[in-house]
Amino acid sequence: MPVVLKRSWAADLDSATLYRLLRLRVDVFVVEQECAYPELDGRDLLPGTRHLWIDDDGEIAATLRLLEERDGFRIGRVCVAAYARKRGYTTRLMQAALAETGSATVRLDAQSHLTGMYAKFGFTVDGPEYDDDGIMHVPMRRG
Repeated sequence: MPVVLKRSWAADLDSATLYRLLRLRVDVFVVEQECAYPELDGRDLLPGTRHLWIDDDGEIAATLRLLEERDGFRIGRVCVAAYARKRGYTTRLMQAALAETGSATVRLDAQSHLTGMYAKFGFTVDGPEYDDDGIMHVPMRRG
């Protein structure tokens, strides 16, 4: 089965797919990165929320969340399953999300060691570095 980029508005997302997306995020952020934080923040089902993911032979291999905000968009919860890294999935997800945002301002909070990767998509550091559950992050902005 081919690798497929999928997208859904929060309201159109079936519960089984949402569960699988959230499970991947918990596996990466909470378990692998050992960050005990409220992964379920109430924004996954907001009307303006879009979920994008990579389906790799029936498995959700990567995902990100695109939120509409008052002054633009926010990309977050970008993650790739350990077995699927180095396959270009983050690039495919970011390109798809940015195609939806057009010329609008887009913000994200990047793990500090990933600023170079996000810079390739036109993001620049937009504030001071900060500690988020023991992992250093920086706010970044595009547009």
